[in-house]
Amino acid sequence: MSSQPFEAIASELDYPMLVVTVSDDVERSGCLVGFSTQCTINPPRYVICLSKKNRTADVAARSDTMVLHVLRPGDESIARLFGEETGEEIDKFEHCRWRAGPGGAPIVEDCDWFAGRVRQRIDAGDHVVHLLDVLDDGNAERTAAGQLGFQALRDLDPGHSA
Repeated sequence: MSSQPFEAIASELDYPMLVVTVSDDVERSGCLVGFSTQCTINPPRYVICLSKKNRTADVAARSDTMVLHVLRPGDESIARLFGEETGEEIDKFEHCRWRAGPGGAPIVEDCDWFAGRVRQRIDAGDHVVHLLDVLDDGNAERTAAGQLGFQALRDLDPGHSA
């Protein structure tokens, strides 16, 4: 069965783009993510998918908590830092303002964010699905600004292939 119709449709979807950060008490890492969604209302749960090729997936495998940063117009430099650079070559956190958050995961300053505790991990092929129990921690000061979606960031040159 051909996946060409799916690929044509999926390439036009405007997924919300998030920066995910994690810490395992030894290392911290973060990356730009396009595959995520809220999956329950009560209790609030969220799903985030990390590419197995990404260094953040390795650190996330040893982390209990993730911080998810919702990108808004004006956050393109953060998207480029976490989407085009790889943690194997630079410390991304030396190039942005951040502080430690829930579970030690970095919080990128000036971004809306929420945190989740990893409930389950599922192998999904080239990505690992992380089912998160959403925590009460977070910041939602810029919600009126809208979201920065995939279509606005199509020209990024990924630090890793998917």
